[in-house]
Amino acid sequence: MTAVITGLGVVAPTGIGIDAHWRATLAGEIAVRPIEAFAAHRYGVTLAGQVPGFRVEEHVPERLAVQTDRWTWLAFAAARLALTDAGYDPAEHDPYATSVILASGSGGNEFGQREIQALWSRGRKAVSVYQSIAWFYAASTGQVSIRHGTKGPAGVVVSDAAGGVDSLGWAERVIRRGTTAVIAGGTEAPISPYALACLSTNGRLSAATDPRAGYKPFDRSANGYVPGEGGAVLLVQNAETARAGAYGTVAGYAATHDGYHYRDAAPDGHQYARAMGRALAVAGLRPDEVDLVVADGAGSVDQDAAEASALRAVFGPRRVPVTAPQGLVGRLAAGGSALNVATALLAMRAGVVPPVGNLDDPDPGYGLDLVREPREMPIGTVLVGARGIGGFNSALVLRRA
Repeated sequence: MTAVITGLGVVAPTGIGIDAHWRATLAGEIAVRPIEAFAAHRYGVTLAGQVPGFRVEEHVPERLAVQTDRWTWLAFAAARLALTDAGYDPAEHDPYATSVILASGSGGNEFGQREIQALWSRGRKAVSVYQSIAWFYAASTGQVSIRHGTKGPAGVVVSDAAGGVDSLGWAERVIRRGTTAVIAGGTEAPISPYALACLSTNGRLSAATDPRAGYKPFDRSANGYVPGEGGAVLLVQNAETARAGAYGTVAGYAATHDGYHYRDAAPDGHQYARAMGRALAVAGLRPDEVDLVVADGAGSVDQDAAEASALRAVFGPRRVPVTAPQGLVGRLAAGGSALNVATALLAMRAGVVPPVGNLDDPDPGYGLDLVREPREMPIGTVLVGARGIGGFNSALVLRRA
């Protein structure tokens, strides 16, 4: 059975909905801005990608809003947008025909912080009864399943920034096993003191105060990344039963692990290259058949160099076009790779490659064809790469439907 992606739901710093996101991405609009809700400098970062104009009451019923974290609110909104885009209503199908498999890098940070503060300041009776279900990684999967009445195979993938790609790999597997539709992807909301305190321990956050100096994948001035919230949810369907037109086909997926360090990626990029090579093999494609790579773009010199090494290992002397538009929004953990998949599908539909975000001075030593301006070209096959803190490597091959 062939898995096709028929619906895209984007809730990102570049905007709510695919039209706003695509316009801002092509225009190269930096959606990173100073954090104003609290004194973020105490946590080693002052910038973040933040979803503009998100009003929870427009997307989530009040009874659910009080039970859930902002991360889940964003998932509710993105899932609804994806279902609407595909013209698919789970209520019109057998409940077991639809699955939910979402990814999460950090769970419900803001909700958890609030309740921990209540515990230590006012005692256990001040803690919300929803604390036990709002913070943990599977909350968005469970809440989206309940809201849409789905009873198909469900799960949550926790592999940091590789998670969004991993969820789509799992979705394709579930489709092959007989489920007809899967709500997949991921969102994040790590812009709170507790979340930033956790992130600061990885030593990879940019201390820049100017958005143009912050997250800069493959730039000579790369100095770490800025976090971001949001992401994308996608509807994956069995091509034989899908009624809507498809953005693209999930042609191949693979994942590996570095087995190197609890925080840092392996400097040789070998296992990352292996994941990309295996994904291409699953898709039955040669490297010279790939039109575009959407890279992980970690935004630090050593990790960008490792990714460049992995890409050279896969593609050899061929300079395949490479982009990393997430430089505009920050690293959204699991939401970021899901958003990159949505962006790749929009690029295939439009026949335009969006440029690397916030790239001013590309390092020629990487030996990559880094896209600097929107590039019109036929795009039939895209390889999306993603890496997560702790050594996770994932790759997804998309083909035009």
